[in-house]
Amino acid sequence: MGRPVSYPIGSVVAFRLLDNGEDDDVDWAYECLVDEVIVTAKAAFPSFERFEGWRGREDRILLRNAFADCGISTYCGLAAIWLAERDDARYWEADFYNPRTARARHWLGQVSGRFIDLFGELRLVGRFSNGEAIFERSRSACATGS
Repeated sequence: MGRPVSYPIGSVVAFRLLDNGEDDDVDWAYECLVDEVIVTAKAAFPSFERFEGWRGREDRILLRNAFADCGISTYCGLAAIWLAERDDARYWEADFYNPRTARARHWLGQVSGRFIDLFGELRLVGRFSNGEAIFERSRSACATGS
């Protein structure tokens, strides 16, 4: 069975190829993409602050605000750049005293289209029964010639 790239359940996800050529250094391409995500997301969504953390073993958190984590996960040259409601103890403790979940979901709904436009080069079309994913170039990537 094929193993897909990981990302948090319920997240907004933009997909990208990590390496575009035969001679690319994948580690360098990854670090460049991480830098691009941080700079672009902070410019588009100023409430984000740098954050070093993980969700599980595969989903790296790069940025965080009061409601969401922005991060990256990779597998076999495919990067999933994701935006997900926070799921840490401090968030849920704060939510207990001053509910944030509804506001977080509203914020995610507001920014999801712009997030996909900023980072999405590939669109997930579907999956085979063995779990392998099928992608196509997104319209925005085709229009810009990426």
